[in-house]
Order: sequence, then structure tokens, then C-alpha cells
Amino acid sequence: MIFAKKRLSALAAAVLMAVSLGACGTEIESGVTEKNTAPAAQSGTTDGQDQEGAVSAEDTESAQEDPAEVSPEKAPEDSEDSKPEDGTEEETKPARVKPSSGKAVVHLSCAGDNLIHDNIYEDARQEDGSFDFAPCYAPCKKLIEGSDIAILNQETLVNDAFEPSTFPMFSTPTEVGDAVVDFGFNVISMSNNHVLDKGSEGLISSLDYWDSKGVVHYGAYRDEEDSEDIRTMEVNGVMFAFLGYMEHTNGIFLYDGDPGKVVYIADEETIERQVRKADEIADVVVVSCHYGTEVLNEINDMQRSFTPKLVEWGADLIIGTQAHALSTCEYLDKPDGGQAFVYYGLGNFFSTMYDADNPDGQYGRAIIGIFGKLDVVVDFDNGGEVSFENVKAIPVISHYEGTDWYSMWYNCRVYPYGDYTDELLSQHMMYQKVGVNRDVLANYIAYIPDEFLAYE
Repeated sequence: MIFAKKRLSALAAAVLMAVSLGACGTEIESGVTEKNTAPAAQSGTTDGQDQEGAVSAEDTESAQEDPAEVSPEKAPEDSEDSKPEDGTEEETKPARVKPSSGKAVVHLSCAGDNLIHDNIYEDARQEDGSFDFAPCYAPCKKLIEGSDIAILNQETLVNDAFEPSTFPMFSTPTEVGDAVVDFGFNVISMSNNHVLDKGSEGLISSLDYWDSKGVVHYGAYRDEEDSEDIRTMEVNGVMFAFLGYMEHTNGIFLYDGDPGKVVYIADEETIERQVRKADEIADVVVVSCHYGTEVLNEINDMQRSFTPKLVEWGADLIIGTQAHALSTCEYLDKPDGGQAFVYYGLGNFFSTMYDADNPDGQYGRAIIGIFGKLDVVVDFDNGGEVSFENVKAIPVISHYEGTDWYSMWYNCRVYPYGDYTDELLSQHMMYQKVGVNRDVLANYIAYIPDEFLAYE
């Protein structure tokens, strides 16, 4: 169960109540080449901080059975009709020359939910009304250094169309996107339950913004055709493909004819087809899954049954988000004899979320997450076999301070847990108010297998 510590406007409260009752609202991205071929810029789960009105997984899953959202279509094919009207030939990139021998190594990092509450953007607000989020991420800079590919799950819509807003319907200033790209993230997953918080307009505005940053982004699209254009990035001769899927979007759907497209995990036919297609065009297939039970460290039955299917279809690396609590990670056997790797739940990368009423009476699951790091090794002498070396799950902690639950919090930062001092912990709101200490946090970190647990 999740707290939202502050005052909700009458409108936000009404929206929250509607979501809680299961009613639909507006049905309603170093030798790197990239492909993110969306057109250039055109024109209950709740993740909150307020226990009241939180939506259960059962409520939201039942709301997703919308045939209009899950009708698979074949990938578009080139035709004479697709040529420009003026008769000129579109510029085509040279065909990729795939290495035939040797080994290639790519350093990959991944982080969980970047969940921007009002405490964070108000703490970052400058006197002139602009925002500076760079200090929020600076303590973790060493973790991302040396990464060729760095993937972030951007949990909230980064856009210019709407003013900043917090739980339950998030909207995030574009300065957050500027900060995370400057920090080093070059691949952005948008597959999460808040991607339709501002309907079609918010989704398209966010896609416009990420297009302008020149990063690979995936998991939410402009339309059906765009969703079939698999995003790729080539690094050190290795081609990566990126796909993203979510369990639900908090009971909010797109109307027929509205711009925008997402693919839900329930649509296994489409997912299987897309993963198999990605496996044909890329050496390494990365799938982001927004799944898992909120604010619990244990993986659930759906994760146990669905994840091996992704591996069977061709996924090499599965990145789990949604639960806001870190989970275990492991290797899974592939049909060809190799092994895939899955982070079942990275938890929150950065937020001011807090949790209560957990079955064991403990607080603090939402403040501790995983920063994943691994080396992707492709052996072209052995048919392009993919393996993973130096796999790490590095705990990170979201820090925030305040005078009480109902004031705006400050000094909002994310730290590597290995650098997090006792002095900092003593200032954390979760220590000050509910006694979250090293022992409590150690209980959550213990879900990381010892072979992968690292502190830098």
C-alpha cells in the first residue's frame, strides 16, 4: 500500500477515486549507431505517496482487456506506395556488415523507475522558475561511467504540454530529461503504468521531447506502424534491439483513432511476434517488462511464467520494473543452450515514494533499488553466441529530508548505497519518522543473490 503525503486537489482526488473504483478515465531511447525511427517532432497502481485510494493489481489487470489495444498486425512492408510523392528515392543507409569473427564486449547499465514526485521538482526549482535536476543524480555518476549503453525506465511523462504534476497523474518538466541524458542515459524505456497519465496529448508530447534528445526510446509509440518499428542500437559491431511492455496503464486507455500506441503483456501473440522479429535483426534482444507486485520484493507467479516465454522467443536480457521494490535476478537457460539474464525488479532509481502497511510491518522498500551493470559478450566465432560477464546488482538509495510528513521535502538525491553514510541515513525522513535503519535495508538487499551483489 502506498502513501501520498499531501493535499490532493479536488480534480486529482476525483481522478484517483475513479481509478480506485476500476473505472476508465479518458480511454484515454563510442562507436554507436542508433535507430529510433518515430517521426520527427509533430504538431495502480499509483506510485504515489497517499495510502488512500491505491489501486490493486487485480483492479487494474481487469481493466486492460480491451480488444482494440491488443489486436496484432503484421509489420509494415516496403512498397511502391511508400516512396515519396515527388518520385525521388528515399535515402537508405548502407546494409550492416555483421562481424564474422572475434568477440565483442559492450558495457551495459540499467536503472529502475525514475519517479518524479512534487518534492523533487519543487526542490529543483530555481528562483527564476527553471529547474536544475543535475544535483539529484550527481552522487551516482561513477556508476554510469564507462557504459556504452545505459537504460533508464522513465516512469513519468517528460513533456512540454502539461505543467508539472505529482501523484496520481504525473507530468514531469523536460529539465529532468535533460539531466538524465547529461548524466549518461542514452536509452529510455517508456513502458510503464503512468505513460497515459495525460492521455494521448501527453504521450505524443513526451515522444516529441525524447526525439529531440537523440536517444533511443521504446515501449510507447505514435501509432500501430511505429510500434512495429523495432528500436535498435549498434555498439562495437553488436546490434541491440529494444522492446517494452507493461501490465496495465492504471485503467486509462487510448480511444480508437487517438495518436499513441502501447502493448500490454496480456497480448502475448504480438509480443512473441515482435521478440522473434527482434531476434532475427539483432544480436542481443533487450526486453523491458513493467510487471511484479507493488512494494513487494518477492516475484509473483506471472513473472515466473511469463519471463521464460520471453527467453524462449529470443530475449537475451529482461529488465523488470514496476514493483518499486528490488527483486532477485538470475540466469535462465535458452533453447539454443546459452543463457539469458533477468533482473526481475530494479525497484526505484530515484523517487520520494514511501510505503507502509506491508505484511511484515516494515517500511522503506521503496527507497532502495538496483543499478544493474554487466558486460555483454558476443562471440562471432561461435555463431554470435551471447553471454554475460561481470554481472552486478548495485544497491542505490533515494534520499530525502523534511520536518514532517506534510511539508515539502528537500535534499532529494540518489546515492550508491555503498557511499551512503550513517550521517546521511540519520537525516532521512524514513529514519527520522519510522526508524528505517541499516538492518531494515539489509533485509531488502538480501533479495539480491550474493554472486551479483556489489557496491560499486
